[in-house]
Amino acid sequence: MILKQISPWRFCVAPMLDWTDSHYRVLARLMTRHTRLYTEMVTTGALMHGDSARHLRFNASEHAVALQLGGSDASALAQSAALGAQYGYDEINLNVGCPSDRVQNGAFGACLMATPQIVAMGVRAMRAEVAVPVTVKTRIGIDRLDSFDEFSRFIDTVAGQGGCEVFIIHARKAWLDGLSPKQNREIPPLRWDFVHRIQAEFPELTFVLNGKLETLPQMAEQLNMVPGVMVGRAAYQHIDWLRFVDQTLFNATCPVISRTEVIQQYLKYLEVQLEQGQTLHSMTKPLLTLVNGLPGARQFRRHLSEQAPKRSRDADVLREAVGMLGDFESDQSGELQWRLTGQPLPLASTG
Repeated sequence: MILKQISPWRFCVAPMLDWTDSHYRVLARLMTRHTRLYTEMVTTGALMHGDSARHLRFNASEHAVALQLGGSDASALAQSAALGAQYGYDEINLNVGCPSDRVQNGAFGACLMATPQIVAMGVRAMRAEVAVPVTVKTRIGIDRLDSFDEFSRFIDTVAGQGGCEVFIIHARKAWLDGLSPKQNREIPPLRWDFVHRIQAEFPELTFVLNGKLETLPQMAEQLNMVPGVMVGRAAYQHIDWLRFVDQTLFNATCPVISRTEVIQQYLKYLEVQLEQGQTLHSMTKPLLTLVNGLPGARQFRRHLSEQAPKRSRDADVLREAVGMLGDFESDQSGELQWRLTGQPLPLASTG
């Protein structure tokens, strides 16, 4: 069966601080051609007053890749979006979901849900500066502003006044006082039904469901109700399952890339980057969960963690770590099988 009108946002990996840097995105792209990737959040202040090139440079292999911005001032957002477009990003995304104190003190992130007109002004200003899509990643509510009607009014304002056509919805509300960012990812109840309802209410818009999606069958089921899904922690806790996304969610006919090939291709990338001044330790972090479940995985991780900082320009550290692994295509933990089938883990981890 050939899928028709597949949304560019059908499957996305969420922007995650300290995880979705350029090296992570290169590794993810080796495993999946169709996934939409997102940067870590970059504030408008960092781009306006810091080293914008350091924040915006990325590898050409990463496309399609979106730049996530944090900010609330329409002029600064417009200038930052223009910079992102100049660097070649395929999308500019506005963070209206982060509940951290630092973000709140800067008057952006989830607290902006209380002022949808400001969000709309920012989106409109960015859209005037760039030709690529401007999207919003948000929650379903904040604090006591958590009814579906209030959520609907927020969407109506940002879409109607700002022109936003794509919303990525973390299907939990955020408590801005009393819960940490980690707790805000776990304690407020999941309300996938809010996302289903809002898609039905605004069928002309694209809504992407985010929030504790963990297995491919679960994601496929949600894609019967919304045009797209986004995963966060699941995409780094056991990154290996991304190898199967294209065949499962996009009906791709190309063979699933092997872990062996992923490591070989990433090693080539790593060697080029070392020649350009990157450090080994900055590039090995995304590999740590690629080998989950393999015999020798613990030794692999320990070797990289201990040796990469000491031998920061030596690609042989990775080769040595690979040599500590057993059968590259086995999986003794059962977690990969669970990600692919949704069935309970058959075995305990040995790695």
